[in-house]
Amino acid sequence: MTRRYAIVGLGHRAGMYVNALRGDWSHTGDLVAFCDTNASRMASYGADVPAYRDFGQMLDRARPDVVIVTSPDRTHHVYAVAALERGCAVIVEKPLATTAEGCRAIAKAAGDVTITFNYRYSPRNSTVKRLLAEGAIGEVTSVHFEWLLDTMHGADYFRRWHRDKANSGGLLVHKSGHHFDLVNWWLAADPRTVYAQGDLRFYGPANAPGPRPPRSRDSGLIGADRFSIDLAADPRLETLYLQAEHEDGYHRDQDVFAPGVTIEDNMAVLVRYDSRALLTYSLHAHAPWEGYRVALNGTLGRIELDVVEREWADPDSAAKLGKGARRLTEGRVRGERLVLQRHWEPAEEIEIPTGSGGHGGGDRLLLDDLFGTPAPDPLGRRADYTDGIRAAGIGIAANTSIETGLPVRV
Repeated sequence: MTRRYAIVGLGHRAGMYVNALRGDWSHTGDLVAFCDTNASRMASYGADVPAYRDFGQMLDRARPDVVIVTSPDRTHHVYAVAALERGCAVIVEKPLATTAEGCRAIAKAAGDVTITFNYRYSPRNSTVKRLLAEGAIGEVTSVHFEWLLDTMHGADYFRRWHRDKANSGGLLVHKSGHHFDLVNWWLAADPRTVYAQGDLRFYGPANAPGPRPPRSRDSGLIGADRFSIDLAADPRLETLYLQAEHEDGYHRDQDVFAPGVTIEDNMAVLVRYDSRALLTYSLHAHAPWEGYRVALNGTLGRIELDVVEREWADPDSAAKLGKGARRLTEGRVRGERLVLQRHWEPAEEIEIPTGSGGHGGGDRLLLDDLFGTPAPDPLGRRADYTDGIRAAGIGIAANTSIETGLPVRV
């Protein structure tokens, strides 16, 4: 039986769900409504789906079975709660909420909520979960997790609405929510206490290398300035944002050094779990390469996962957000390596199943779980609102800790 789907928030991320329901998963459901405050943005996805600016009106008229929430982060809990109160199931992009109040509202409404933690589905991360479930390193005592965003991807958070913490909760909620969820899932434990420090050291007006315009389009330096982007060079971004900005004044290409940046670009977090495991976590948003390193220490040994997602931030492709970026075969090489070493034994490299598509192959597996017929999953990758609260809770507590200088009880 097919289901009726509505999508609220028709920015770039919504495209994954629109394409899925028009493509490989079209037989599982029908798109019955779009909802966004920007009519031009909705129109960019085609005129075959009824478009609404008012969410309540959309629920009344379209009567969806499922609402997919891909709106700006600060609104996630608002739309999710309203949909749940109408009896709809909800699929929410991370984060579930950006504040403690938003988390409480979701918990009170409860209901059928799936949060799309696609990194759980990435084969390399799933393999780590399998090793831990098999007891490969015994009881986990500590985790060290380092995430690097390069000056192409990392800079992009400082151009968009994410640059204002009131909209996104900052990178510790918006981006790190993926990472905190991975650790929560790997450990099968609940975070209890969080301490954090953060700072804005690279982006923002205080770090500007000379006078800067408010947005890339005004600089006259697109192609010459490594922090300017050209929305017109990408047909999709041009349609979604450049041609739609006359309606709401939203500029997708704000300068990364312009005023208005209220989020951090360097963050360090310490988390203690109810299992007594400790997490040390760092996020760095202006690295020369992109990827992550994780080490899990246990009573029987250690697991190490090293991932290079991009070898370098290529200046020839930066203005196009990485489109057509060159790939190196020397020096740092794109790829992944998973190593298991038990006490008193040599290190063993673990084979990682091949994944294709976004997020290390995680996106396609996630979509099949959302829209297909879910197969039995001993790893428990499907995430509900309680998982979303645990992940967002660490980021929210970390923000509070940065503000107060004190540890925070989740």
